[in-house]
Amino acid sequence: MHEPRSFADVSYDEAIGRATAMIPVLRERAPEAERGRIIPAETMDDLHRSGLLRALQPKRWGGMELDIVATFDIGHELARGCASTSWTAVNLLIHHWMLALYEDGGQEWIWSQDPDACIASGVAAAQGQGRVVDGGFVISGRWNFSSGVNVSDWNMLAATIRDDNNKVIDHRLCLLHKSEYEVVDDWRVLGMRSTGSMTVIAKDVFVPTHRASCMYNTRGGDHPGARANPAAVYRVALPMMAGHIVGSVLVGNAQAALEQSIAFIKERSGSYTGVKLRDVQPIQIKIAAAAARIDAARRIIRGEFMEAQELANRHQVPDLETKLRCKRDVAYAVNLCTEAVDMLHALAGANGIYDAYPIQRIFRDAHSGSSHFLLGSDLQFTNWGLSALGGEVANPLL
Repeated sequence: MHEPRSFADVSYDEAIGRATAMIPVLRERAPEAERGRIIPAETMDDLHRSGLLRALQPKRWGGMELDIVATFDIGHELARGCASTSWTAVNLLIHHWMLALYEDGGQEWIWSQDPDACIASGVAAAQGQGRVVDGGFVISGRWNFSSGVNVSDWNMLAATIRDDNNKVIDHRLCLLHKSEYEVVDDWRVLGMRSTGSMTVIAKDVFVPTHRASCMYNTRGGDHPGARANPAAVYRVALPMMAGHIVGSVLVGNAQAALEQSIAFIKERSGSYTGVKLRDVQPIQIKIAAAAARIDAARRIIRGEFMEAQELANRHQVPDLETKLRCKRDVAYAVNLCTEAVDMLHALAGANGIYDAYPIQRIFRDAHSGSSHFLLGSDLQFTNWGLSALGGEVANPLL
């Protein structure tokens, strides 16, 4: 166990600068990370030393306690280097924020042992089932897509709590140590390969109340951790922003495609004609069209991070209409990023089919990341449209 480190004095600009400084080495390590299907140990060491995983952790535990928009800026910059690293990092980062919402006993259980602790998650409550017992809950389930589980010692696993009549009475996010669950090595996928988003299985695990936070606490406003962690960032409504967290990765991933495509085109002439590619007007148009999509997506997602923080600063909990609009918007913005990456990948021509060509990995990561259920435009557009047309969107987690 290393000596506890404090990052409480790290400024916002310094934190983002540390993320930007990692871009070159992350690009270098990305092929190795893909082959290993895990974030390299050196990269995890770099992330810990930088304090970036603790950007939203309370200062009283040695975290930076930055505004919620830090999630976007850190995720965006790291993804310019490696989308898988960024995806894992923003998940680990936001779990520190989520732990700050637990009652003190839950925070103590992890952070008193190791304030650098990595916590994975399985947040689909339908995948876990639980019942109330004396002193807490007993849960079981099978949760897939637990990003970063192979670099984490803990996990936040969501469970639907039912009474003896099988009626849903609660939803809980339960903290388990890795000794209490099984990890199934099933992460062999198209893209986002080194996120290690494997499946987790738990069977009849007892979770004391202080380690089982009610998921409704994330809807914005007050929560059990508020007395010890009163900063406005902990009042942000997570359901409004959940898709934006990983959306930041996909904007940064698309930006990486743009930067590397521009660099490639600048130094190449046509193989057969000798014409400089930068002088070909259709290429100029496609580069501009891709860049416009990426810039628009960045403004949408980052802008709504800022909106969420401002609402929290004013002690306002966003209404359902606002939450549904933000969920609609992030799905739309991610579609723009995917379109941009597709355009840039097509510009690579035959070079784009090689494993060694970075745009190929970026293309696969874009399509894999955009398949996340929070980013599906059919679902998010339907929910917003139903609400806008006077229908009822019934979801207790919103």
